[in-house]
Amino acid sequence: MNTQIKDIGMRLASLRDDFEISIEEMAQKLGEDVETYKKYENGEMDFSFSFIYNAAEILGVDVLDLISGDQPTLSMCSMVKKGQGYSVKREHEYDYKHLAYTFRNKKAEPFLVTIHPDDDAPVLHGHEGQEFNYVISGKVRLFIGDISYELEEGDSVYFDSSVPHAEQAIDGEAQFIAVVMK
Repeated sequence: MNTQIKDIGMRLASLRDDFEISIEEMAQKLGEDVETYKKYENGEMDFSFSFIYNAAEILGVDVLDLISGDQPTLSMCSMVKKGQGYSVKREHEYDYKHLAYTFRNKKAEPFLVTIHPDDDAPVLHGHEGQEFNYVISGKVRLFIGDISYELEEGDSVYFDSSVPHAEQAIDGEAQFIAVVMK
């Protein structure tokens, strides 16, 4: 597992302890069994965005507090140059760049998401709120509940993100903007 995943796990455990939430209670709130949850805290298992988003909500912290450990302090404006953004590298097919990582108390979490081709069936996850995705390159299959949509450059979708969902690249790498609203 990469060091970023281990670091997120350590921050998750530390914050959970700070808020005096037991491992069992946190696992239950996240809909995970205790053994699986322990693997997240130990950095032995990759995180989905939904897991991190839901954990941040439970702990009352910003998503970026879990991802980076930084304490952003801007509250008026956050500007990110092309190719920049706080990078979240995952072991699987998704790479995220947080596009408002220095802004505090966000009402939305904007990401540039790059999906690499993967033949494995996507794992669907849900999280509170709503989500807007706009495809900027390539083709993406969005799985949401029992249905799927094929999206290509210029297409967008807005959905209830509590419904389990996942994206998969079609015919090569794809990129989209994802805005998750609380």
